[in-house]
Amino acid sequence: MDSKSMTATAWRTLAVLALLLAAAGALENKDSEAAAMMVPAEPAQDKKPAKVVAKVAATRNDERERFLGVVLPAGVQAQAKAQATSKAPLAQLRFGQRGGPGQGGQGRQGLGGKQRDREELDYRYYWGNVGARVEGYDPGADLGPSYGQVDLDELANGRCGPPSYRSTSQNPQGGVAGFTLTPDQLRQIRSKFMYWYFDKCGDDGGGDYQKDIHSSMPQLHKNLNFQLPFYGFRFNYTRLSMNGYLEFSDPPEHYTYPLSFPIKEWPARNDPSFIGIFFSKCRIGSIRVEELDQRIPGVYFRLERDLQFRTDQFGVMMRERLMWDVREGIVGADTFVPKHAVIATWKNMSFAGGIDNSLYKTNTFQMVLATDEVYTYAIFNYLNIQWTTHTEASGDTTSGEGGTPAFVGFNAGNGTRSWEYNPYSQFTTVRDLASRGWVNGFPGRHIFRIDENILNGNCNKDMAGATMALTFAPESGNMLGGTVVNITGPCFVPGQKVLCRFDDEDVVGTVVDTNRAICVQPRLYADGYVRFEISIPEARFNWKGKFFVETPAMATERITFETRAVHERSPAEIKFSWNAYNLTANTAAAIRISLYGYREPTIHPELKLIDVLEEGVQNTGSYSLSPAAYRQRNNLNMTNMHFGFIQISLVNPTQYSGLSVSPTLWSKPIPLGWYFGPQWERLYGTAWPEELCNNWLMDDRYKKNFAAEVAQCPCTLDQALADKGRFLPDFDCDRIANPECFYHKGAVHCVRTGSASQQGAGQQCCYDKNNYLMMSYDQMWGSRPYRSHNLGVLPWNEANKVPTLSQWYNDMIPFYHCCLWQDEQAVGCETFRFERRPTQDCVSYQPPEVAAVFGDPHVVTFDNLQYTFNGKGEFVLVHVDNQKQKLDVQGRFEQMPSNLYGPVRATQLTSLAAQDNSSTIIEVRLRPPQAQWRYRLDVFADKKRVFFDRQSLRVQHFQGVTVYTPPYILNQSEVLMMFASGVGVEVVESNGYMSGRVYLPWTYINQTKGLFGNWSFDMTDDFVLPDNTLAPVTNNLNSFERVHRDFALKWMLEDKDDPNKGAALFLRENGRLSSYYANRSFVPEFRATPEEIIPANRSKDIEMAHALCGDSYPCMYDYSVTLNRDAAFYTLNYHAAVVNLKTIHHRRIVSCGILETPRFGRKSTFLFVPGTKVVFECNQNFVLVGDQRRTCLPEGRWDIPDYGYTECLRMVEYESQQSWVTIGVILIVMLPLLIPILVAYTRYVRTRRSEGSASSWKFDAGSFRRSFRPRSAKTPAAATLLDKGKASPTDFDADSGFGAGQYRRGVGVDSSPSDLGVAAAPPLLGASATPSATPSPTDSVRPQKLPTKYDGVYHTNEPLPGKPNIEFEDKAWDLDESVLESPPSSPTNPSDKSGSVQTDIF
Repeated sequence: MDSKSMTATAWRTLAVLALLLAAAGALENKDSEAAAMMVPAEPAQDKKPAKVVAKVAATRNDERERFLGVVLPAGVQAQAKAQATSKAPLAQLRFGQRGGPGQGGQGRQGLGGKQRDREELDYRYYWGNVGARVEGYDPGADLGPSYGQVDLDELANGRCGPPSYRSTSQNPQGGVAGFTLTPDQLRQIRSKFMYWYFDKCGDDGGGDYQKDIHSSMPQLHKNLNFQLPFYGFRFNYTRLSMNGYLEFSDPPEHYTYPLSFPIKEWPARNDPSFIGIFFSKCRIGSIRVEELDQRIPGVYFRLERDLQFRTDQFGVMMRERLMWDVREGIVGADTFVPKHAVIATWKNMSFAGGIDNSLYKTNTFQMVLATDEVYTYAIFNYLNIQWTTHTEASGDTTSGEGGTPAFVGFNAGNGTRSWEYNPYSQFTTVRDLASRGWVNGFPGRHIFRIDENILNGNCNKDMAGATMALTFAPESGNMLGGTVVNITGPCFVPGQKVLCRFDDEDVVGTVVDTNRAICVQPRLYADGYVRFEISIPEARFNWKGKFFVETPAMATERITFETRAVHERSPAEIKFSWNAYNLTANTAAAIRISLYGYREPTIHPELKLIDVLEEGVQNTGSYSLSPAAYRQRNNLNMTNMHFGFIQISLVNPTQYSGLSVSPTLWSKPIPLGWYFGPQWERLYGTAWPEELCNNWLMDDRYKKNFAAEVAQCPCTLDQALADKGRFLPDFDCDRIANPECFYHKGAVHCVRTGSASQQGAGQQCCYDKNNYLMMSYDQMWGSRPYRSHNLGVLPWNEANKVPTLSQWYNDMIPFYHCCLWQDEQAVGCETFRFERRPTQDCVSYQPPEVAAVFGDPHVVTFDNLQYTFNGKGEFVLVHVDNQKQKLDVQGRFEQMPSNLYGPVRATQLTSLAAQDNSSTIIEVRLRPPQAQWRYRLDVFADKKRVFFDRQSLRVQHFQGVTVYTPPYILNQSEVLMMFASGVGVEVVESNGYMSGRVYLPWTYINQTKGLFGNWSFDMTDDFVLPDNTLAPVTNNLNSFERVHRDFALKWMLEDKDDPNKGAALFLRENGRLSSYYANRSFVPEFRATPEEIIPANRSKDIEMAHALCGDSYPCMYDYSVTLNRDAAFYTLNYHAAVVNLKTIHHRRIVSCGILETPRFGRKSTFLFVPGTKVVFECNQNFVLVGDQRRTCLPEGRWDIPDYGYTECLRMVEYESQQSWVTIGVILIVMLPLLIPILVAYTRYVRTRRSEGSASSWKFDAGSFRRSFRPRSAKTPAAATLLDKGKASPTDFDADSGFGAGQYRRGVGVDSSPSDLGVAAAPPLLGASATPSATPSPTDSVRPQKLPTKYDGVYHTNEPLPGKPNIEFEDKAWDLDESVLESPPSSPTNPSDKSGSVQTDIF
């Protein structure tokens, strides 16, 4: 650029500046009162010198000059000068036009005079922006490219505030762009400690300054016009107090110090609800001239509404600043977006009662509230603290010290709860508030979440102890791990080692800043609440909390599969999605997709990485896997992992968050057929599902049978829904929450046992559209028990006991192998259905018995005795105490609210507590009416509030008890306790009225006592007293007074434990005892009917009682006493519900039991109730054998089949069976002919046996051969000898020397072989071989000593092949002397073989 051009440019610049100065002078001269009106009126007691006012006005003019010289665009400055010199009204000051005549600022004439003109100008040049529409302004005005954007330094120190936002006219219209805040601008805004507060401009020229608050009127009512949740309550108004707090209800008449909240005497004394940033008596102080901040001392209050939709500059800046201050300031606020904000500032406040000089000893502090009408956060900014107390609290009058310092904390009011900020509140350390907190890096900033409970978001270095409360979020995580837990507790030091302990697992944490550290939850084989502790070098595991572990099946679903393809045997594609912001806000971040598998090869379970499926893909929130890409994988050591999970994590988390940790997302359990299918095919062939099923069947048969341990299924859905002590909705098949029922097609609803058996097993019962039990004997979609319960069982780290994983390993994945991936009628599937996981018949099901209390109050006992008892205090409902069972259920009754005619002489149930054996104590308490906007009931487990407002927290397991809320309940108005013994306790709330019901299994018959009576099926023994005697009131149950005095009051709990009643289970807060609630002298309404209770002159009330209630006595009584239609209505409903439950429980369901569907066949119906007629049919190419029809008889059994067991046979099998049937028929016809033949043959055989038994036991003579004479050659002499029972001395074994004829039945020892028709054996060597003639019967036998040999073989009487089985006589173990002395007979000539047969004896 040449020098001439530069000179011209310089002259133009100077001319513009001159015009701007002229315009500024014209503006100042136009309205000399403008500057004065910009200074708000000051309180009378705090008048400032005139020089201060002048200085403020001069400062305001300087700000205007800086605006005109810096902010206005160059193209507008000429018009500014022209309009200024023309003395035009400020309302007509316009910087450019868009559009033709009739548009622009012409419509702004007459908007309210000069003050309105000044406010519009102030707002426009400070807070207007392109796209923002302010009421009374022309949206068509061309403001230029940078018009209305305030310099941020100017804003931080500015004193002129915008008017209130009006949402009806300032939302952008017609596509006009809104204000955009850059990251650098946001950082600049957030670098300031105090939030904006103004003492000029605004709606009335005074900005946010509350000139109406002063010593004579210390508080001011403010309508919020939105709902502000605070400490369980919700308010749409507040009271701004000069004394350092926001108040929501009336305080007591006077306070005593130190302050104590809640007020124990409530409701006799008021108990205020308030947020106390510095609760102490204050007065407005003075400001010194040399102070930098010259804004007026006093109280400031500003509301900013509808921030979520604001596009104006101040709205955008407020929303973004507040949002990020909260998100980064306190754990658990990662998704918070403020909707409304309150900024209350106490500037230069001195203490009450001080001398005049003490006015300069001041404190400045600020409270910022941010809410989205569900969550509320409070930021306390302490700019400086110079005094701590006031004179009424024994403080001195000069310095405001000594005595009781200010209270800092929160009180819910109505005698409920309070929270004091220790160690600062009411201690001298309260002055340290200005140097503690470190929220957002600022000393003096403190943050809290205050909507339901008070959560402290600040670190603490001023307290020490063995049990310090941790603040952490999230408070729950998936059992598989990977949840990033943000922690606030001790004050951390960067680089400091932080150790986090989840249950028994330790992990190293990472320090984020002084106020926060993070730990990544490790894998935990556990369920429910586990201990969570952190350790730092200065305090080892002193900071403690409870972390809830979600089972993988019920955990929050982080990865969602778009289709059911992942459950198929070999899918072509698997699509899934996730919330990308759960990993990082950077959608271009690289992520890793991994596959994990689970197995139980030993007692120690294993969850291991199988493969990295993808790495480096972008965090887009969705992905599609192609299983074909993994067909060539070869994971031989992993092929026994049949199910697993998909995991997603960041590849390089440091790149995106600056931290070396990454959150981990897990899918629900999935089968791995899509990944391992090709590998299994290479191992087992194409029929790999069958092989895997057979392997599982073999393995499962070796395990213990568990079916006898689980509860029996009810026969009908009504029974299952009414058995609330044992069954809860199945999350896989719930008619309300999940009606898909993927594993039980055709079912409308399934239930599961609420707790595991002692061995860890569980039951499942599913019901079809007829509301009857679905059986696995009928179809593969039927009900089936589980070897492993989803909640697992202690110790959780062993095989078969791991929550969810063991159930999938033992029960779910076999269903895939045997049924889903095979045919329903495959052998493996039928074995799975009929043998390994069969539905248990409902024939032996025993429904529970129920007792209830409702209304004010009415009791229905287990034996259906009904009476009314209006006691006031804590009472025993059920008490059981024996060697096997211990059960306590207790109720608290408090007086009903007063009606138009005064106090109501009746009570109602307000709290119920229960414990079974050594289980965790569960208490359910009715919340105050004003605190029921979000939760209707409070639930305490182990003396700690628990909530069920998330899907993963619907079912919570504690020691010995499972607590859940139904999925259709969103406001926590129905809570059920399911104890391990089968006892159920149900608490229901409706419109502030509470009912309690107790369900008992049959093991408690004749074991109970209390207000619910002795369950014995006999009403007359229900009124059992604690000493086991019977109260004398059974003869007159209509006498409420006798029931009240002689029976019910005896069961009142007192401060001293009574072993006959049991110890009190209630959590009594704020130091209260049982005597606080008890009132034995309370006299209720003993009259019964409306005509007796209601005066006769109120006949309309009597008519209303009958019209509302009909013949329901409890309903009429409640209306007559309370005159409350809601109370009567809900009493009527509760009474009807109890009657219906008892009807369902007592209804006898006759079941004929199981009737199996034949293999390769089907049934016409699956019903099993009397009158059911079932017709069987077979598949194509199969033939039905047996009865085609069966009928369920009225007595509960199937009729006896006429043609045998029904089955479906293949044609070949059928023909083969028919052939055998034909053969059988032929045999039956020929049987009469065969019987005589068999008889004749039997006689013949017996004859042969008797004749041939004589030679069946001879000795083996070794190498000598023995010849026997044919039986036909017997001589008469031999026959004679046989008849006499004698044998010849020559009848001996030549080898052994034993007589050959010994011990044979009917043959004496003197018989000879010749007598037996057998040739004699040759004599022994050395013996006489002289032949002798055959002896006659009269021959004498001379005894002769024979040598004995023992080298022969003796055959005993074992049966021999081919020989008859003969029973032998007992034989002597030696030969008679006479036999030994007789000489041997002459042997037969061996060469003479005529007429003889030579053979061996055996």
